[in-house]
Amino acid sequence: MQLEFTSLKSMQQLKSLSDIFEKTLFRIPDYQRGYAWREKQLIEFWEDIMTLNNERLHYTGVLSLNKVDNEIWKNWNDEEWLISKRKFIPYFVVDGQQRLTTSVIFIQSLIELIKSFPTNKGKTDTDIFLGTYTLNEIIERYIVVCQPPNNIIKSYKFGYEKDNPSFEFLRHKVFNEPAAGIIEETFYTLNLEEAKLFFCENLKAYVKEKGEDAIEDIFEKLTQRLMFNVYEIDKHFDVFVAFETMNNRGKQLSDLELLKNRLIYLTTLYSTNEVKENEKIKVRDLINSAWKEVYYHLGKNKHSPLNDNDFLRAHWIMYFKYSRQKGNDYIRFLLDEQFNPKTVLEKIIVNNSNICEVNEIYDENELDEEEKKEEEIAIECAKLNINDISQYVLSLKDASKYWYISHFPITEEITKEESVWLDKLNRIGISYFRPLILSSFVNKACTEKHRVELFKAIERFIFLVFRINKTSSSWRSSDYLRAAKSLYWDEININDVINWLNNDLYWLFDENTSSFNYIGFYELMSKKFKSEGSGFYGWNAIRYFLYEYEESLIPNNRSHKIHWNDFKNYGDLISIEHILPLTDDNEYWKKMFKSESKKQKEYCKGSLGNLLSLSISINSSLQNSSFPNKKKILKNEKGKTIRNGYENGSYSEQQVARYDNWDYSTIKERGLMLLEFMEKRWGIKFESEDIKLKLLHLDIK
Repeated sequence: MQLEFTSLKSMQQLKSLSDIFEKTLFRIPDYQRGYAWREKQLIEFWEDIMTLNNERLHYTGVLSLNKVDNEIWKNWNDEEWLISKRKFIPYFVVDGQQRLTTSVIFIQSLIELIKSFPTNKGKTDTDIFLGTYTLNEIIERYIVVCQPPNNIIKSYKFGYEKDNPSFEFLRHKVFNEPAAGIIEETFYTLNLEEAKLFFCENLKAYVKEKGEDAIEDIFEKLTQRLMFNVYEIDKHFDVFVAFETMNNRGKQLSDLELLKNRLIYLTTLYSTNEVKENEKIKVRDLINSAWKEVYYHLGKNKHSPLNDNDFLRAHWIMYFKYSRQKGNDYIRFLLDEQFNPKTVLEKIIVNNSNICEVNEIYDENELDEEEKKEEEIAIECAKLNINDISQYVLSLKDASKYWYISHFPITEEITKEESVWLDKLNRIGISYFRPLILSSFVNKACTEKHRVELFKAIERFIFLVFRINKTSSSWRSSDYLRAAKSLYWDEININDVINWLNNDLYWLFDENTSSFNYIGFYELMSKKFKSEGSGFYGWNAIRYFLYEYEESLIPNNRSHKIHWNDFKNYGDLISIEHILPLTDDNEYWKKMFKSESKKQKEYCKGSLGNLLSLSISINSSLQNSSFPNKKKILKNEKGKTIRNGYENGSYSEQQVARYDNWDYSTIKERGLMLLEFMEKRWGIKFESEDIKLKLLHLDIK
């Protein structure tokens, strides 16, 4: 869509922030996203001000505004008096939200810093000055105006439209309005919080270096020398098209944000013959509430927010279709095909099936030919029904909760067993199965028991196909992505999918003996031993496998000694130890392996039985110690523990500590034991011990 700039009215060629905030109110409309600037954009904004010459102006960008209609602002309880009595003009911000929000947070940070100066202790806002302005004047121009005489009503100069959690956060956590109560936090509120922290810290550091008087210079640059092109969008111009076009500059809108705007826009296109105005409002409210919940779940874990577009694509696969195309095929379908204005404006003729047929008894001789003609009752309606929009929006809303659960399954909303198996799937790498998992939650016919069986089948499929074989990571992906849609629409049931997952493993088993075909696993490991020299340590599933083994050793009602996030994030040789060390110049190791060839000894280092999951960080200087020393707790001269030994480590370490010595035979014994665990855990059977030794690469002489 192209934006016709003839439909924009320039309010003035260039305006400073001080000019912009003169007798105006700004609100971020409901179709906009929240505050999206992160560290990169904040640093650039800060540097623009710091490097700005006092004799020059800095062009900051475009600010596109849409004047708020009377019928809307008259319902704004906190702002109505300021608009009607003091003639402030309310605007929706169509483009420029990020820069405007950042400027306001910057000013609030300045205000708080000035109040903290020892020279201002005990003073009121009317007694504190920044240049020629009192602090009260600055607050009223840029932040908030209180309605006299009681000052109960607080009218914020900048904020968000109704029912937006970002506005509550902005008021109470950024502008410090008291009596906050419980405030909903999202990824966008985290951005607001971090922006304020960024400016507070940098301003403090700047004042420490330059002195308190330097603040006046910063304030003058910010409010007088940052210049905006300000445009008011004509009321006859389509503001939704403007928003969609303009906001594709800079930090681009996510596909989810574009879609929200598009759906709201489509509700305005239906004729009143098709959809009544109150129905349009109802659907628009539904869209807003749905997106509020979607963004809540996507940003619920504010330190690890979920990607908007990943969720939208997964839902598209589940709801509409899957295509083999890559990239942006899903959003092109949603915007160009499914939710395109043409699908609303294009009318089709449909029979009105709501009218019952009534057969009257009559003497046909008494009727003329004209009366005998069957009356065709038909209506004209949009190709895309507004109910289709509502159904889709409700589906997105419902799915967002389960999308979060699929990533962070430690929640009371699912059973403990579901949580356990989802956690395993996230650890092993969920591959292309997340849309299918999403369907299993959204489809109400699927029970908790069904889902656990599905999760188990998926985990086994991933381990056997992708972790101990060299199978392409996209193998069978099309089938199971399509299955997500079929399960969602009840075209198949969950037991069908479970059976497919199990039956698709047929090629991994010998049809005569039912033993596991080890060749793929052997070839995978052989490459690790021969070309890379790492052996099982280079296996991409080694951490997952050893963690699963550790969990199998935990006694009932005992706590974990290893936590996955620590285990997976520790660097090399810290979370997994080579018991026989890579550097084996200790006399103990020379003695233990004097009968083995150099090649066999090297293969022992990378063999599965020689690798041990550790519960704590190990001092690298001790990793080459003898086995007896590794088992014991090591202390310094003052009696302080330097490192816990295996005897006080993970359950896997404690098991290893029971051995008296560590040599070829113990590596072999433990390796066979770990492969037996693999057989039991993933329901496979290796044909013989000789094949297991071959897999372990301990048959090398």
